Amino acid sequence: MPSATEALSDAVLAIAAEHAVEPVLQKLVHAARELAGARYAAIGVPDGGGGFARFITSGMSDELIASLGPLPRTHGLLGAMLESSEPHRTQDIRRDPRFRGWWPAAHPSMASFLGVPIVSGGAVVGAFYLTEKQGAATFSDADQALIETFAAHAALALENARLHERSRELSIVEERNRLARELHDAVTQKLFGVVLAAESGAALLERDIGEAGAQLALVRDLAREAMEELRSVIVHLRPAALEAEGLAAALAKHVDVLRRAHRREIALEVEGDAALAPAVEADVFRIAQEALHNALRHARAAHIAVRLQAGAGGLRLSVSDDGVGFDPAHVRARHLGLTSMAERARAAGGTLDIDSAPGAGTTVRLEVPA
Repeated sequence: MPSATEALSDAVLAIAAEHAVEPVLQKLVHAARELAGARYAAIGVPDGGGGFARFITSGMSDELIASLGPLPRTHGLLGAMLESSEPHRTQDIRRDPRFRGWWPAAHPSMASFLGVPIVSGGAVVGAFYLTEKQGAATFSDADQALIETFAAHAALALENARLHERSRELSIVEERNRLARELHDAVTQKLFGVVLAAESGAALLERDIGEAGAQLALVRDLAREAMEELRSVIVHLRPAALEAEGLAAALAKHVDVLRRAHRREIALEVEGDAALAPAVEADVFRIAQEALHNALRHARAAHIAVRLQAGAGGLRLSVSDDGVGFDPAHVRARHLGLTSMAERARAAGGTLDIDSAPGAGTTVRLEVPA
């Protein structure tokens, strides 16, 4: 049977792998119940308005939780654990002066109680509530010391999860902003052309049916192009194959969609195989996306070549085109996404090189060491 220290270490390591608040809270409350030998446990995170933003239990069935109704308020002992950093332990919760003497009808009977605040940055951000010590009439000094130590780890895990969620939210906002720019630059312009051509065709119907037919054919072609542009933008949002099938498969699917959407020649060559961290694969994929986007939309390239080489030494990616090219020293880096590509390359631990000149095409090279 593992010692208390070993059990605590195992619990901390298991929770460290989680990066979302809800799963972290669920693992914390389960671990606290097991560490203290409690029949029931809960972890509460206040909402700042007299209630709980989250109140997650352990030891209760889903049916029992559903029968208890809405989340409890931060009153009585529940609230007391959020008012100071001091823990509280009693043999019978019902004899405590702060006990309100009220349970929901389906609430199980509880006596022994251990409450431990979770403190982060000098503020109480939550609390553990443990009841019904198994095999004893009350929780011990050792139980309290163990949960106090665990609460310190819980504060770090909770803060880490919140930072990860915040980072994810910012990434989503950034992606939405990019989508808005894409739609404005590509699809909106095409649709504006559709409207103008349709109005011109309607006016010509009154004078020249042949000319009107030509304008309506233009409407058809512009609408088709707008649909293809929109499909291309949507593909940028969801590289679905990346997580499931890996970088090479996701890149192949993306190139295939772009070929059909833009009717351009895009050659893809993949050599070798390397196991990369998911975050690194995502950065490499986004750099390839941005380079292809620039070649298709800005360089007006007729031919594009993508090469992905992977092996024991690391990974190399190159995207070359025969487009109009540009002077890297004078181009607006943010307009072509060069800044974001460089940032992603650094995040992946790699280096990015862009070779281009007016009239001489462009080559984007990325190297990520193993």
